[in-house]
Amino acid sequence: MAPTPPRLADRLIEWFCAPHLLEEVQGDLYERYVRDVVQQSVAQANRNYWRNVLGFLRPFALKRQANEHPKPSFLNPVMLRNYLKIAFRNLTRQKVYSFINIGGLAAGMATAMLIGLWIWDEVTYDLSFTNHKQLAQVMTTSIGDDGAMNTDPRVCQPIAGELRSKYGSDFKNISMSRWNGSALVVGDKTISGIGLWVEDKFPAMFSLSMLKGNINALTDPSSILIDATMAQALFGDAEPLGKIIRVDNNDNYKVGGVFRDFPNKSPITGNTFPSLQNANYFLPWKKYITTEQWVKDAATSWNNRSWQCYVQLADNVDVDKETEKIKNVVMAHKTKAEGVESAYLYPMDKWHLYSEFKNGKPVGGLIQFVWLFSIIGVFVLLLACINFMNLSTARSEKRAKEVGIRKAVGSLRGQLIRQFLSESILVAFVSCIVSIILVIVLLPLFNSLAAKNIQLPWSSPTFWLCTLGFTLITSLLAGSYPALYLSKFDAINVLKGTFRVGKYASLPRKVLVVTQFSFSIALIIGTVVVFKQIQFAKNRPINYKKEGLITVGGVTQGLPRFYDAVRNDLLATGVVDNMSGASDATTNLGAWRTGFNWEGKNPNTLPSFGFMYMTEDFGKTIGWQLKAGRDFSRDFGTDSSAMVLNEAAVKQIGMKKAIVGETIQYEGKNYRVIGVVKDIIQESPYKSVTPMVYLTSRTWIGSVTVAIKTGVPIKEALVKIEKAFKKYNPYLPFNYTFIDEEYAKKFADEDRIGKLATFFTILAIFISCLGLFGLASFVAEARTKEIGVRKVLGASVTSLWSLLSKDFVLLVVISFGIATPIAYYFLGNWLQKYQYHTDLSWWIFAVSGVGALVITLLTVSFQSIKAALVNPVKSLRSE
Repeated sequence: MAPTPPRLADRLIEWFCAPHLLEEVQGDLYERYVRDVVQQSVAQANRNYWRNVLGFLRPFALKRQANEHPKPSFLNPVMLRNYLKIAFRNLTRQKVYSFINIGGLAAGMATAMLIGLWIWDEVTYDLSFTNHKQLAQVMTTSIGDDGAMNTDPRVCQPIAGELRSKYGSDFKNISMSRWNGSALVVGDKTISGIGLWVEDKFPAMFSLSMLKGNINALTDPSSILIDATMAQALFGDAEPLGKIIRVDNNDNYKVGGVFRDFPNKSPITGNTFPSLQNANYFLPWKKYITTEQWVKDAATSWNNRSWQCYVQLADNVDVDKETEKIKNVVMAHKTKAEGVESAYLYPMDKWHLYSEFKNGKPVGGLIQFVWLFSIIGVFVLLLACINFMNLSTARSEKRAKEVGIRKAVGSLRGQLIRQFLSESILVAFVSCIVSIILVIVLLPLFNSLAAKNIQLPWSSPTFWLCTLGFTLITSLLAGSYPALYLSKFDAINVLKGTFRVGKYASLPRKVLVVTQFSFSIALIIGTVVVFKQIQFAKNRPINYKKEGLITVGGVTQGLPRFYDAVRNDLLATGVVDNMSGASDATTNLGAWRTGFNWEGKNPNTLPSFGFMYMTEDFGKTIGWQLKAGRDFSRDFGTDSSAMVLNEAAVKQIGMKKAIVGETIQYEGKNYRVIGVVKDIIQESPYKSVTPMVYLTSRTWIGSVTVAIKTGVPIKEALVKIEKAFKKYNPYLPFNYTFIDEEYAKKFADEDRIGKLATFFTILAIFISCLGLFGLASFVAEARTKEIGVRKVLGASVTSLWSLLSKDFVLLVVISFGIATPIAYYFLGNWLQKYQYHTDLSWWIFAVSGVGALVITLLTVSFQSIKAALVNPVKSLRSE
C-alpha cells in the first residue's frame, strides 16, 4: 500500500495554491514524502511534509492576506525604504551602467532645463510692465504697387489727435514718441544716451518704477526723466532731483525723476526698435514740438511717417475689434493717389516674439525658434530616457531570476512595478542634482551663446515645483517601460531555467536606437544647413568696401554748417581718404518714399523706393560701383536736381531704353538720372535689395562716414579724426562704429541660433553615444563565450570587431534613411523664408550620415575590440 501524506496538509495546499501550480507543487512534495518514508520513518516523513508544506504555503498566505487587506505598500515607509535600499544596491553594484544612466539623464535634464529657462525668458519678454495686456503700438499697413502689404511701426503725427477726438472713450492714454540719441552734459561730464521724446502720460502707461521724483514730471516742458544708471554716471551719490542737464549743448532740463533701469527684457530694447539697446532718459514732447521747425510742420501732415504712437486701451476693449474700428483713420484724410494705408494696433504681448509681418499681420519671428528649441528640448530628454529604457531591458536576463524569486515568495506584479519605478525615481533625482550642477557650470557659456543674462531662480517656489514635477515625469517616462517589461516575466519558467527573451526581444531596443540616431542625424543636418546659409549670405557681394570705414556720431550735430571745414581738416591729417554725410548710415536704411512719376509709368501703381540724401562724396567714400553714367560731383552745380539709382530701382521702373539722362519726377519736381550703381546691401543680407533713389543734399546729414587710409594704424587715425570733429563741437562726445562690425551684426540672430543648435546637437550626440556605449558593452558581455569559441576556431580581431559592430551600423543606416527626408522637408521650408538663401546640397546629407556613422563606430569599437582581445581561456573557463 502506497504511503499517504497528511490529508489536512493536502487541503491547505488546495486552499492556498493557485490552480495552475497545484499539480506541480503536489507532485514535488509527494516525491519528497515518499523518499523520507523509505529513508527514515513514516512519523519523520509526516513531520518533514508539514514543514515543507508550511514553508511553501507561507508566501501564498501572505499574498492572500494582502489581497484581502490591501495596503498601499509604496507609501509604507518600511517598503519604501526597502525599495530605495535595493535600488541603491543595484546602482552601486553596476557602476558603469549607473554612470551611463545617471550621466545620460543628467545631460538630458540639464539641456531641457537650459532650454526651459531660455523659453521662459523669451515668452515673458514683454510681460514686465503692469499694463502689458492693454498696451499696443499704432502701426500702418500700406499697399504697394504690386499689391503687397507692408507694415511699418512709423506713423504720421496727427494720428494721435484723431484717435483722441474720435475714439477717446476706447483709450485710457495715448502718447506720441520719437527716438533721440543725444549727449547729456553736467559740468565737465558728457555722456552719450539714447532716449525718447514722449508725451507726459507715457511714463505712467509703461509703469516706470520711480526711485525718486514724480512719474508725471514731463507735464513740465523743462523736465527730464533719467534712469538710475544715468543718474549715477552724471551725479554720483549726490541728489539728482532738480539738477540741470544740458542736452546736446542746446537746451537745459531739470531732473524731475529717476526711474529704475529697464530690465533686459524691456520691449524698448526689443525687435520693434532694432537699432536701439536701451532707453535711459525721457524728454517732454511739449518742448519737442515747439523747438523743432520740421516737427511743427509735420503736426498736420498725413504723409510724414516719422513717429511712433502708443496707446493704452480702456478696460474690456478688444484689440482686434478696435483695430477694425480705427483702420480707416488715415485714409479719411488722404486720397488713394497718395497711397493706400490703414492703421493697425499691435499688442505689446506680441512685440518680441512676432516681429515679422505678412499681408498686414504678424506671422512669425522669434516664436519659430521658441517652438524649435521646445521640440529639441523634449527630444533630447527623450534620448536620455531611451538610454535608460534600453539598458534596463537589455539587462533583463540578468534580473529575470530576481523577478522570478520575488514572484515565487509572493510579490505581486504591482509591487514589482513599484520597485522598478522606485529605482527609476532614485536615478532621476540623483540625475536632477547632477543636472543642476551642470546647468550652473554651463550657464555662463549658454548665456554667451544666447546673448542672454539668464540666472537660476533659486528663490522661486515655482521653479522648484516645476523641477520636482519635471523630475517625477522624467522618472516615470524613463522607468515605465522597463518596469512593465520586467514585471511580466513568468516565475516558473525563469526559476526552471527555461526562460528565453525571444528573438524579437531586442526589437524595441533597436527601434529606440533608431529613434535616437534619427533625431541626432537630423540635428547634424540642420546645424550644417544653418551655417551654410550664414556663410552663403556672408559671401554675397555687397558692392562697397566696408573695411576701413567708420560711422561717426555725437559730434556731428550741426554739421551742415561746417561740413567743408571738418572735411578739409580731416583730409589734412593724412590719415583719411575721404569723408561724406548722409541721411542714414551705410548699413541702415531708414526711409521709403512714394510719389515718383516717369514717362511710361502705369498710373494705377504706387511704387515705393528706398530713399537717401547724401553729400557728393558719399559714393567715393564707401567705394560703390558705377554701372552706368556718373557719380555726384562738386563740379556740377545742377546735381542738386540729379538722381542716382541702383539696379533694383532701374528694374522696378522698367524703362526699355537707357535710363541715364531720363527725367523722373518726385513730389512735383523733376530730377535727371545721372548714374546707375550696383546694388549695395544696406538691410538684411538675406533679402532682395530695395530699389533705391539717391539724392544729394547737405541739409539732412544724420550720419557721417569716414574712410581711413589703408595701412594707417587705427588708434592713431581715431585720435586725429576725433580732434578734427571736436574742434567744432568740443562739448559733444566722439562716438564711432566700424562699418564692417555693424554689417557683421546683421548675421547675429542666425549666428546665435547656429551656435545654440551646435550646442544642443553635441549634447544630443553625446547622450546617444552614451547609450550606444552601454548597449555595446552589454552585447559584448552577453556574447563573451561566443567570442571565445570564435577565437579558438581562428577568428581574427577584425572579424570579431565587424561581427559586433555591424548591427549598430545597420541601425545608423536606417536612422539616416528616416532622418534625411524629414530634415529635407523642414529645412527646405525654413530656407524659403529667406529671399536670398542657399540650396540643400546632397553633400550636406552625405557628410552628416558619414559623420554619424564614424561617431557610431568610434563609440562601439572600444567595447568591440576590448571583447575581441580577451583571452579565450578566461571567457571559456566556466565551460
